Amino acid sequence: MRYFVHISYHGLNYGGWQKQPGVLNVQGVLEKAFTQVFKTPVAINGCGRTDAQVHASQFYFHVDLEQQWDFDLVFRLNKILPPSIAVYDVIPMEGLPHARFDAVQRAYDYFLHTYKNPFLNGLSSYYLLDNLNLDNMKKAVALLPKYNDYRAFCTSPDKYEHTLCYVKSANLLIDDNAERIRFQISSNRFLGKMIRILMGQLLKIGTNELSVDEFEGHLISKVTPALITPAHPQGLYLSKVVYPYLNLPPRFSFSSILPNQEDQLWKPL
Repeated sequence: MRYFVHISYHGLNYGGWQKQPGVLNVQGVLEKAFTQVFKTPVAINGCGRTDAQVHASQFYFHVDLEQQWDFDLVFRLNKILPPSIAVYDVIPMEGLPHARFDAVQRAYDYFLHTYKNPFLNGLSSYYLLDNLNLDNMKKAVALLPKYNDYRAFCTSPDKYEHTLCYVKSANLLIDDNAERIRFQISSNRFLGKMIRILMGQLLKIGTNELSVDEFEGHLISKVTPALITPAHPQGLYLSKVVYPYLNLPPRFSFSSILPNQEDQLWKPL
């Protein structure tokens, strides 16, 4: 029977989601845990492929299990798994739905802070920047849902059948002192390093190295900028995955360190 497994993970010490030899990865750690529980090799398929040091506050994978069990599988998996990976739900599914290909919407959050803070280390990206042009950054973010071809903001566009991404929403939020910034974006799909590249471009706009018109010009022309500097990976979170048949709220709250959109700390620009 096929199951969807709802998890989250802190990705700082991992080389990404995808299993690869010689690199600690989230998929490999989870497969090892399932194999240990069921005493037989178990393969899993994730809803996406997060980069090295990128986090997921909501993530799904599917797994096919022949064995039935008479124990608390969530409890047993969490006992085996390291503190950086948490399992929340094991959900039996009808038929053979696919965790990656059936997803209709994904949302990401990117967090950065502009002052040194040891308590945000590994949870948010540190950029020592003063007097960012937040108005222009907001104008650039507002452009994103108006365009649907993101070829210009992808590391390897030719490996895809197409580079269309239907961005549903994009927002920029700040704290009271404008020292912490949160970029939110949701779309049906994303390209390789697309969000980190966009965040890197937004930072160039914030430091007046790039104009909003130049940024929009790349969206229109689909020509990649001459110099791409992706933002640091540790500020990026896959934060929501939606299926036609499954739409659970994330179990992880960013709490007082990285507050939810509903919390008072974050205010729309």
